[in-house]
Amino acid sequence: MTVAAEAGRPVNPSAISGIRFLITKRIEDLEGVALRLEARQAESVRRRDQLRDRLEEAEVAWTHVLQNFDRFAVQDIDSQFRLVSSTRADLASLEERTRDATSRLTDIHHEREVLRQVFRSLDDLAATASAPAPAGSTARLRNTSRQVFQVIEEERMRIARDMHDGPAQSMANLVLQAEILERLISRDPQLVVNELADFKDGVRGVLDETRRLIFDLRPMTLDDLGLVPTLRKFTKDFELGGLSTSLRVIGEETRLPGALEPTLFRIIQEAMNNARKHARPKHVEVVVGFQPHAVSAIVRDDGVGFDVAAAEGRLDSGKHLGMISMRERAELEKGRLEIRSQIGKGTEVRVTFEH
Repeated sequence: MTVAAEAGRPVNPSAISGIRFLITKRIEDLEGVALRLEARQAESVRRRDQLRDRLEEAEVAWTHVLQNFDRFAVQDIDSQFRLVSSTRADLASLEERTRDATSRLTDIHHEREVLRQVFRSLDDLAATASAPAPAGSTARLRNTSRQVFQVIEEERMRIARDMHDGPAQSMANLVLQAEILERLISRDPQLVVNELADFKDGVRGVLDETRRLIFDLRPMTLDDLGLVPTLRKFTKDFELGGLSTSLRVIGEETRLPGALEPTLFRIIQEAMNNARKHARPKHVEVVVGFQPHAVSAIVRDDGVGFDVAAAEGRLDSGKHLGMISMRERAELEKGRLEIRSQIGKGTEVRVTFEH
């Protein structure tokens, strides 16, 4: 087949829709990562300020010890020296992590803007879907596909980086701590007993971090237990910074066929994330209704609300990708999604699937 003949093929609308969905999902994931990084940064800044104050006090005390060296016992001198050294090390480590997080946030924002540009460029391709494609349109579609595969590869890199910076690093520290405990067993058994408590806390931390990463990728409870148990965990963990949540189930809870459970969970997850990011609510309510041949979900918040018509009018600009993600997920499973909101009166997202 010649290149000219191939280039004359019309653009496949379903291919464009699939690419749009992948890009939307990636941007959605990036925004979730950015939210977590921003929360960690805020906590790091708070801890950094505390460490700086603690170091200043420790250095003043250490200067006093040096100036009155003969008045202090060896144990007191050693204790004060260790305090200054450990505080300096903690502060240096925290500042390094803060710089890394800032760099990653910058990369995330840059990638998100690039993806939005790619998303907007797909509108040009979609406009040609119902007419014979001009020369070069297939090449453009292929170029967009390459960008999507690059997005997937970057997502894999993000997962690998999260594993390296989180559980892998923590486990390396635990191995080192275990080696120290081995050496202390014969010298000071009681000290080993005390250190084991810290060791167990470290193991629990690694386990919690690993479970969080797994949940972000694909909640295992979704496959094992179903939609409602997964939502119970998600809504409980969602409560942060004064935000409260509630989950109400109407009808007889049943397992849903096909891809309905992950689709419904992701729509609810996106609606709740949008509420937290944009609406500044005090409370978010989730209502899931089971009927014999249908299932519905409502996500309702008491936040600032927005103009739905104006927002939907700007969907083609690549903004409001959360709305696009929810709509495209609903359409893929032949569902109906409705968004109601008024400025100052909160927002309600309602989705229904028949099965």
